[in-house]
Amino acid sequence: MAITTTSLLVGFMVWFLVSVLAPLLQNAQIVDRSEAFWLVAMTGLAGGLLRLIWMFLPPVVGTRRLVFWSTIAMMAPMIGWAWVLTAPAEVLRESFAGLMVLAFFTGIGGAIFSGYMPSTSYFFPKKKQGLVLGLQAGIGNFGVACVQLLTPIFVTIGVFGAALTSASGAAMSQALYLQSAPFFILILLVIAAVLAFVFLKSVPIKANFRQQRDIFRNKNTWLMMLIYLVTFGCFSGLAGTFALMLNQLVVEVPTISWLGGTTIAFLGAFIGSLVRICWGPLCDRFGGAIWTFVSCIGIALSSLVVIYALSNTREIVFAVASGAPQFEVPLGLFLAGMFALFFFSGIGNAATFKQMPMIFPPRQAGGVIGWTAAIAAFGPFIFSVTLNVLSGTSGNFGQKIIPIFVIVCVLALVAAAINWHFYARPNAEFKS
Repeated sequence: MAITTTSLLVGFMVWFLVSVLAPLLQNAQIVDRSEAFWLVAMTGLAGGLLRLIWMFLPPVVGTRRLVFWSTIAMMAPMIGWAWVLTAPAEVLRESFAGLMVLAFFTGIGGAIFSGYMPSTSYFFPKKKQGLVLGLQAGIGNFGVACVQLLTPIFVTIGVFGAALTSASGAAMSQALYLQSAPFFILILLVIAAVLAFVFLKSVPIKANFRQQRDIFRNKNTWLMMLIYLVTFGCFSGLAGTFALMLNQLVVEVPTISWLGGTTIAFLGAFIGSLVRICWGPLCDRFGGAIWTFVSCIGIALSSLVVIYALSNTREIVFAVASGAPQFEVPLGLFLAGMFALFFFSGIGNAATFKQMPMIFPPRQAGGVIGWTAAIAAFGPFIFSVTLNVLSGTSGNFGQKIIPIFVIVCVLALVAAAINWHFYARPNAEFKS
């Protein structure tokens, strides 16, 4: 489990690397706001699509081969990013299609979750599933916080290649070596691959693709899919777009100015990941269903706080160069709502992974975990595309994106009602 979890953590670093590179590329005027959101969207699209493949692999290929070859596969986009980011700004600006392709293939780092988690679930009894899956998933999710915290540090270290220059060729206020971030992640992938090859063993359950399709005839598969889409969909979607939102909503982020929102964006993923770990034992003690209910209600209420903060976004100054208005959200209120969203999504992520092994037999539980995780992995794609479409090219960014949090609030209440009726109430059909 330790080796699989290590590989999973590095995988999430791969998956969410673009969530930090995109705002840095925007700050350097390599991509515009819309293009930055599209880069993040591609990682979410690939993460969801590729999880639909990885979810079937554990009983087919076994844990050892799955983890080893998945780790090897993640090296390819990291090599690509490390090489491409050594190019001058003018070349990068003309290479957006290539950046989109690389962003898509970083989704492999998200795909592995739907293979690793079911694989781990096969090794442990139901009474320990909350602790074990909460611990592994939570540590894996820490990869998001790690890459968002460490990338602003990595990019100041010149490993190879020249520092990035501004799009005009002028010197930047701080030398940035964007290629250093994927280079350091590549080193971690090499270590993870060696550990997997030497120490891992395969799962004790075997099944082919046809045998695993029976999960789709069970209504609980679809109910849990909707619930997990709300919890992990919020976590992954907000984690992927948090830095970009801060770049648009906070004119002077209270940290290092040339890195913008990237220097505090890691806190959201850190909170959600830590909570997922801590709530695993509580889900074993009290059951997952009641905590999922608490999570969904908390997500709905937190969304209302974010909506209120965004509704008070105000125009503050006109940019000298373009004459375009700038807008600023009430930072304290906005961060409180966002961090609460991450907190309650973390509870829900832990609780749902306790519910599924209780509702389904072991092999089906692994498949359902993989399937629900695959659908929820579209979170970065859904949030990025929706935020991009809603915000347009001008106007009050904060007020324009309010509808997405209204939708989150409504879906959370629907998920809470479904969870209460089928799983949490005293006479529920499936107590979990």
